[in-house]
Amino acid sequence: MSDSPADLVITGCAVLVHDDQERIGFEQDAAIVVRDGLVESVTGAADVVGLAAVEHVDARGQVALPGLINCHTHAPMVALRGLAEDLPTEEWFNEVVWPVESNLTEKDVELGARLACAEMIRAGVTCFADHYFSMDTVAAVVAECGLRAHLGEAYFSSQGPQGRERSVEFALRHRGAAEGRITTALAPHAPYTVTDADLAATAELAVEHGLPVHLHAAENRDQTDASLSRHGVTPIEVLDRAGLLATDLLIAHGTGIIDRDLPVLERASGRIAVATAPRGYLKFGWPDTTPIRALRAIGIPVGLATDGAASNNSLDVWESMALTALIQKSTEGDPRWLTSRQALHHATVQSARAVGLGGSIGCIAPGRRADLILVDLTGPHTRPVHDLAATLVHSARSADVRTTIVDGRVLMRDRELLTLDVPAVVRELEDRLPALVVRSHGRRIQEYDT
Repeated sequence: MSDSPADLVITGCAVLVHDDQERIGFEQDAAIVVRDGLVESVTGAADVVGLAAVEHVDARGQVALPGLINCHTHAPMVALRGLAEDLPTEEWFNEVVWPVESNLTEKDVELGARLACAEMIRAGVTCFADHYFSMDTVAAVVAECGLRAHLGEAYFSSQGPQGRERSVEFALRHRGAAEGRITTALAPHAPYTVTDADLAATAELAVEHGLPVHLHAAENRDQTDASLSRHGVTPIEVLDRAGLLATDLLIAHGTGIIDRDLPVLERASGRIAVATAPRGYLKFGWPDTTPIRALRAIGIPVGLATDGAASNNSLDVWESMALTALIQKSTEGDPRWLTSRQALHHATVQSARAVGLGGSIGCIAPGRRADLILVDLTGPHTRPVHDLAATLVHSARSADVRTTIVDGRVLMRDRELLTLDVPAVVRELEDRLPALVVRSHGRRIQEYDT
């Protein structure tokens, strides 16, 4: 250890750790020393008695976890939370969401992003992968509030070549921004809104500039069936044909991935990952969920996500973790899959890999970025603790997160947000809602027809 004071010392907690086989374990009565935004050591609480630090946190009764990662969302869409309810996917897009999004201004995006970041910090999310419009504005909010983010400017082919060009320009302009907390991706919307030629051009640009790609594909079985009927190939095969499976690719949802897609994904030369957001699939009544077991069998990481709050109503990755475990048990008909430890693996290591940050976040270990959260397990709903992993996945909830830290900076302490003013954001956003939600103009930014 250095002779100079540490930036932060957290003591007295249990710490979720991974061994060299990535198995989940817990160090009891432990301490975490943070210096220069990195975890310097994970040691016993007795070993840091008297250690000088700028800030000490007494975390007795709490568990330190790697910060949660929301691997696919549309943060500014919190402004549409609850606006389009109880609708099939096609009506949800065509009758409500895409008409309303034609009204979006940069100010709406900014306020939505601020509210979303506040919600995620309070729920223990330290990093999110966002796929939306006016992303310069989202990047500015991320830089200010202290979160980590993987950002992409979404585009449709209906925008012409300018949409794709804006996506590239954004990605190149902002990668490495916010002192390295922002990474970027190219962000075509989906195979059903982006032409094969544009998908192929995106793959070429990704390779040329060393950029990953983040898009929706095979979101549900109807999309896969429509693609097979119209083109004779699945959405995953469309991505392969376009060269996107030779890039670092994050696929959102994938509940429409079918058996014939698995060998295509397995032989992909790029780093492929899938983000699952189970709450939305239940709300839309989709018949399938992300085939996590089959994807894991071919080595593809599956990260946890919420999607946007317009469909999910929530940016709570804690809920996504519990739902993923439960829905997998139900879908597979096997209570031994997913276990609580497997769910925590998806929430930590696999989610970090999904957003391309597997070497820097996703576990609490020396040399990793100090992105971590402290979870209070003293409440009646979390006692007694017979199995700490099960308590975290199935009993704890986002409101039990007491402290959220990114790059060693405390963004929330004892449930108090330190970098965002929520009441001011809510007041301004609510003043803007009448103009935002009007649909009588008859416009929409796109047509959903799969």
